[in-house]
Amino acid sequence: MADRAGYILWMTLIADSLNTFFTHDYDCVIDVRSPAEFAEDRVPGAINLPVLDNEERAQVGTIYKQESPFKARKIGAALVFRNAAAHISGPLAHHHGGWRPLVYCWRGGQRSGAFTWMLREIGWRAEVVQGGYKTYRRLVTRALYDNALPHRLIQLGGYTGTAKTALLPRLAERGIQALDLEGLARHRGSLLGEMPGGQPAQKGFESDLIRALNALDPASPVVVEAESSKIGQINLPPALWDAMKIAPWIEITAPVEARARYLAEAYVDILADGPRLSEMLAPLRFYRGHELVDRWDTMIAAGERLALCRSLAEDHYDPAYRTSMRAQATRFIHREETTALTPRALDALADRLAVHLQTIRI
Repeated sequence: MADRAGYILWMTLIADSLNTFFTHDYDCVIDVRSPAEFAEDRVPGAINLPVLDNEERAQVGTIYKQESPFKARKIGAALVFRNAAAHISGPLAHHHGGWRPLVYCWRGGQRSGAFTWMLREIGWRAEVVQGGYKTYRRLVTRALYDNALPHRLIQLGGYTGTAKTALLPRLAERGIQALDLEGLARHRGSLLGEMPGGQPAQKGFESDLIRALNALDPASPVVVEAESSKIGQINLPPALWDAMKIAPWIEITAPVEARARYLAEAYVDILADGPRLSEMLAPLRFYRGHELVDRWDTMIAAGERLALCRSLAEDHYDPAYRTSMRAQATRFIHREETTALTPRALDALADRLAVHLQTIRI
């Protein structure tokens, strides 16, 4: 029996759940889409062996629309087989005869079908994903947009600079399930939160998120850092945001002096670029006034990083946090105070939090 593209169904994987992509036993997952498609998002663990590069895909698409579908298929086929041959003689040349890859493209059509056919003709046990990347993406959308999250969350809150992000891996080391949203979004979640390399695409973030969630046990609570509905340019998908809105809170408190020192270390890359830092703070003139921002600029020019971090905490971040807290009906289940935010102090804080979290029921 053949599918609409003419490929034999016995070489087709029909994926009906995300576990199909997370727990498969294939030797390799190959994404044959263009590098631009792959960069936006991909099946977790996939490698990119494009049978059409970005320019070739655009060229074939233009010919299809403006000239003729037949001409586009003819030119496209020549490009696909030429590129596929380069992959077979290059990065795939070392594989033995029993090698079993899983191949996909955008919709499980001509690109993946042609490549899979070639691999099977060689003798490799290649299979193609029915519906391609769109099948995978539909399952991600169902989990993060259409269905409720099965996990029970606990939000870790507190003023900016209370080292909440640094506590998450420490809690994980102590057997507490933790989800680092800022790590997945590659952003520190504040005005000065940008990180080297920039943020992933929204779809890429959601793939990393669903993979991280899949590794967590829904029967046990999951600690997440308290966030707004957006981390930098990344939107938290509805299932996650809805779960966060009803989650109880644990709040961390620390003296402003300790928080200022922690911020000066955590944001050392941002603080080192004075002109860029001034540029990032400039929009706050509308919210905090010219006098305060001018004072920050003076501190930046003088290299007074600790004083700047303290003022940012007291005069910007803390008022914003208090305003946010007044706007929501937060249910606090525990508060933990620390006098310092050094590595040793954070280890001790994580010990105390882990003990509490192991006995909590939500």
